[in-house]
This record gives sequence, structure tokens and C-alpha cells, in this order.
Amino acid sequence: MATEEQDTNTPRALHGLEDGRASVRLRAAMSIGSAPDARCVGKLVERCAIEPDFSVRETLTWALTRHPASITVPLLIGELRRERAQARSQALHTLSKIGDRRAWPAITRALLSDDDDEVARSAWRAAVVLVPEGEESGLAAALATQFGRGGREMRLSLSRALVALGEEAGATVRAAMTDPDPRVRHHARATERLLRDPEAGFEDAIEEAKRVAVLQDHPG
Repeated sequence: MATEEQDTNTPRALHGLEDGRASVRLRAAMSIGSAPDARCVGKLVERCAIEPDFSVRETLTWALTRHPASITVPLLIGELRRERAQARSQALHTLSKIGDRRAWPAITRALLSDDDDEVARSAWRAAVVLVPEGEESGLAAALATQFGRGGREMRLSLSRALVALGEEAGATVRAAMTDPDPRVRHHARATERLLRDPEAGFEDAIEEAKRVAVLQDHPG
């Protein structure tokens, strides 16, 4: 049951989320997170989909993690079906922070290969957090279909996700090292090095993968 203070502060905070100033929206999100109120959850989720400021989005996510997962998770899962890419990516990000594995069935292969890079990256991170024990190999196989995608940051995100799965990803990564596409081979080989040595730098791993490829393609 809401307290008298919440009854006074909640409308003010919800109104603050609509303010044109990012600093006001940030304070409003912090206020809601500091005094969780289930009546605010819908508005927090709604705002995540359209909030342009990164710091405010992070605070909205934090505020959502302060509320019961039984309330937040179903609403966030609903956002994964939205056409707006930011709605999907921020919902995935928030689900990864909440860590409730009841959300796992909603992390579909379509999300893992979403055309929008931020949605795909958020899905990779969420999947690694939420994957149930025993399903890591299947997740690794789905992630491996994205080898060679995008630029450095995109490739690094995928490698980190696979490394987080540990040896369960090993066989899948090694299989991709023989792919006909050189971008896939280089990315897979760099990831395999990171699996063996998580402290290795990604750039070093990529360069080593290229050197190995040259030796294999031009022996002797």
C-alpha cells in the first residue's frame, strides 16, 4: 500500500519523467527508484522506449530493478515485441540487470539476430545472463551465426558473450574457425583465443587470427 508521502511524490516524479530537461528526468527516475511504487512501473517501461539520454535510461533501468520482478518482467517481455528498436534494446538491457530467468523463453533467435545492432548486442548480453543450466551449447550455436557481423565493437560484444559461456561454447567456436567466410573464420579464431586466455586483448586476438589465416592459406 502506498504511503501518504508516496501519494504526494509519485505524481510529481511521473510528471518529471516527461520534462524537457534531462537533469529533471534523471532526478525523477532516481526518486522513483529510491521509493519504489508499483504504480510507476508502467511509466518507467514506457519512458525507456523513448528516452534519448543515456544516463537517464540507465537510471530508469536501475529504478525498474528496484521493483518486484513479478511486476516488471512481464511488462518488459511485452516490449520485446515492439517495432521500436530502442524499446526492444532497453527492455533486454533491463532484463539482463534484473536477472530473472523466467524471461529466458522470450530471448528468441530473432532477437539474437535482430537487424538492429543495439538490439542484437543487448540480446546477447541478456541471453548469457538468463540462459538456464544445460542450454549453454544451444545458445552458443545461435550466437555463432553472428560471427563476422559488424565492426570492432559489435564483434567484441559477441566474443565476450561467447567467452562468458566458457567451455560450453568451445566446440561451436572451433567449428566456425573452418567457415568458408574469412570474416567468420578470423572472428571465430580470435574468440577461441579469448576462450583460452580471457586476459588477451581483442585486437591482439584478431591480429593473431589473421596471421594464422595467412600461414594456413599460404603454407611454406
